[in-house]
Amino acid sequence: MATQGPVIKEARRFSGWLIVAAILFIVLGAFAIIEPAVAGLGVALLVGWLLIFGGISHFVSAFEGGGAKRVIFQVLAGVVFVIGGYYFITHPLLALSTLTLLLAAMILAAGVCEIVTYFRLKNEQASGWMLFNGIVALILGALIWLHWPSSSVWAIGTLVGVNLLLTGITRLMVGLTGRRLIRHVTA
Repeated sequence: MATQGPVIKEARRFSGWLIVAAILFIVLGAFAIIEPAVAGLGVALLVGWLLIFGGISHFVSAFEGGGAKRVIFQVLAGVVFVIGGYYFITHPLLALSTLTLLLAAMILAAGVCEIVTYFRLKNEQASGWMLFNGIVALILGALIWLHWPSSSVWAIGTLVGVNLLLTGITRLMVGLTGRRLIRHVTA
């Protein structure tokens, strides 16, 4: 019982921060859905910076040794990453277009994998959901692919927005459930 006080206090603090983060996710998700082009450009710039940081880490890794072949590979990978990141940052619209095409291909591939998995597990319970998910993924991927490059304006921003919104709602529900459990334990 003596340790329950600090544990409850920490649980309250954690659930409070979880609720604050959830509200932030919901606001960002709503903004991304309302302004998908701006959100998409933000994603393209973020990917550009991540590529640059990845390139720098390859350069740093090259100095850790491991033989000439490893050093050359690390330096070449670093150059490719930095050039790609620089390109994404200096040409965000083209980068967004490239990311959208890549996203469409990934969604199509995921849809095919889901349908293949359905046929392997079709006798299992709830396997129909895999088929449904695969079909929806194929339709979504095809819509993005067929309307490319105009889909670049909305696809990534909208999908990121929906993801942020659902993440926020999920975190909010977890945080509120935590608060209810804390009230139940302390009552």
